[in-house]
Amino acid sequence: MVTRIVIIGGGPAGNTCATYAARLGAEVVLVERDVIGGAAHLWDCIPSKAMIGTGGAVSFLNRISGMGLDDVEPQVENESLKSRVDYIENRLGSSTTDLLMSQRVRLLTGEARMVGPHQVEVVTGSTSEVLEADFVVLATGSRPRIPDWAEPDGTRVLTTRHAYPPPEMPEQLVVIGSGVTGVEFVHMFNSFGAQVTLIVSRQQVLPGKDPEVAAVLEETFISRGVKLFIGARANNVEVIGDHVQVFCDDGRTAIGSHALLAIGSVPNSDGLGLEQVGIKTENGYVVVDHNLRSNLPHVYAAGDLSGKLPLSSVAAMQGRKIAEHAMGLHKGPHRHVDYDKAASAIFTEPEIADVGLAEADAFAEGRKVRVTKVPFSVSAKALINNDTRGFVKIISDPATGVVLGGSIVGRHAAELISVLALAVNASLTVTDIANSLMVHPSLSELLTDAAE
Repeated sequence: MVTRIVIIGGGPAGNTCATYAARLGAEVVLVERDVIGGAAHLWDCIPSKAMIGTGGAVSFLNRISGMGLDDVEPQVENESLKSRVDYIENRLGSSTTDLLMSQRVRLLTGEARMVGPHQVEVVTGSTSEVLEADFVVLATGSRPRIPDWAEPDGTRVLTTRHAYPPPEMPEQLVVIGSGVTGVEFVHMFNSFGAQVTLIVSRQQVLPGKDPEVAAVLEETFISRGVKLFIGARANNVEVIGDHVQVFCDDGRTAIGSHALLAIGSVPNSDGLGLEQVGIKTENGYVVVDHNLRSNLPHVYAAGDLSGKLPLSSVAAMQGRKIAEHAMGLHKGPHRHVDYDKAASAIFTEPEIADVGLAEADAFAEGRKVRVTKVPFSVSAKALINNDTRGFVKIISDPATGVVLGGSIVGRHAAELISVLALAVNASLTVTDIANSLMVHPSLSELLTDAAE
């Protein structure tokens, strides 16, 4: 008997689940209302990184005088930038669609909701269809959070989805929110020439990250002319003529040509019929077990909707695990998704990446660890690149040498962290890394230096 799986949401979680389940022999229907590949992925993650890539090129050209070259003054052309972003989005969306179709996944465009424990209704225009499913996978993602004190208009007051790129390039931008998304936007628009003010509600940017990492980023921002409102919480935004005023609870006011909200996201769980069929939620997130099942064992949730780590890489892994579990591959002991060992990156300049146990968390828990740190300034390749900002930090067990975590701040940190991610997930030791023969000259040599 063929297993029928209906997946609501075509982002990294949904399309990966569909691909794996189809390969394992399931009859799969994937329903997406916006874009195959996922709105959060193709409208948030990929466009921002594409624009950051352009900003990085601008920053590099602004530093070339230190590499024996004449100065240049690059100018960002908004329409060309938009064309570049659109091309990348369309290319990735098309490749995802082609892969799904090659696996004979049925693709439906429309609004989907559960109308029974095993029934999913799909509405497309004026027509509707009810699908019967052995398993249902909820992977509808999230959307930017809008506070009640701000009204985005897409012109002066922007959410992240208005900014890829915005209708006009801001001359003075006020970014509200100093988490991952917020600091990436600061870097991006500052690189494009905007004067940026960042509202930081805590005592450091990137709250929850290693203070040493945050300090490097703050220092870099200040050196680039970014204004930091540390310890200020925005509570009102007003548009007055051709500028925006952002008022903070400590009495400070930030003024800019535009304001951008980067204060988190909310899950897309409304309208799915979850309450009607008895699926438990908390603050809009579906409550799931270690196999990502809801309280209805045949209904799974993945990606941002699961309330776990909101990373595309995590969502894709969740989708794969769900497909394997639904198709009976996990009858015996198996490895669940370990969110504590997921690598993450922040695409500022310098880049920031980390994985596993953080130094501050280890000390807060009273846990004995060995911390080794090597600055980029000792790297021949960093000197060749004319960029010596940052460091590599490795956290290990002092008794066994097993790598427990690490942080990297510097050029290509998002790529370099993969070595530490592998070490953390495979329980490798610092000796394993130190004995690895890396390319010379390369930034990866910093990893062996830090492991020695």
